[in-house]
Amino acid sequence: MNKDYAALLDIEAIKKLRILYSHLLDTKDLDKLTELFTEDAVCNFGGGRGVWTGRDELRRNWAAVHTEFDTNRAGSYPFLHSVTNHWIELTGPDTAEGRCYLLDWVTAQIDRNPLLLLGVYADLYRKEAGVWRISYCRIDFVWPDRDVVGGAPGELRAVLDHASNTAGKG
Repeated sequence: MNKDYAALLDIEAIKKLRILYSHLLDTKDLDKLTELFTEDAVCNFGGGRGVWTGRDELRRNWAAVHTEFDTNRAGSYPFLHSVTNHWIELTGPDTAEGRCYLLDWVTAQIDRNPLLLLGVYADLYRKEAGVWRISYCRIDFVWPDRDVVGGAPGELRAVLDHASNTAGKG
């Protein structure tokens, strides 16, 4: 297969993965959602939610968040996660980094502005047995509160490596 064609197929698979994440999160399909992540995935969701590690912790914490926010008892997440402006860089044959914009809408209340927040997902992806999965996820919050690490795809691994090498040396 042509190298450029294979790269495009990988990029499209990663975009689909990130879009599927939003659908599964919003419909509370936690079993399928956690399968989108590597076993050792790390997610930094900020906003007081902290860092979650591994599929078991992801599933447990998403279940708690769903219960916390499902105030209308609809059985689904009362938000709609819209992702757009995907930027994917393949960093190796089985690794990639990406960014995409997040527009998070509140769907449970009709008497107020439905826009909850704007953010940017910063992700590391890893292909395992031919399937792309999310191995690291961070949200940079842009609005209404600002908490941005930044960086372009291809730079996240260096930022994470630097942070882990300097942790506790303050």
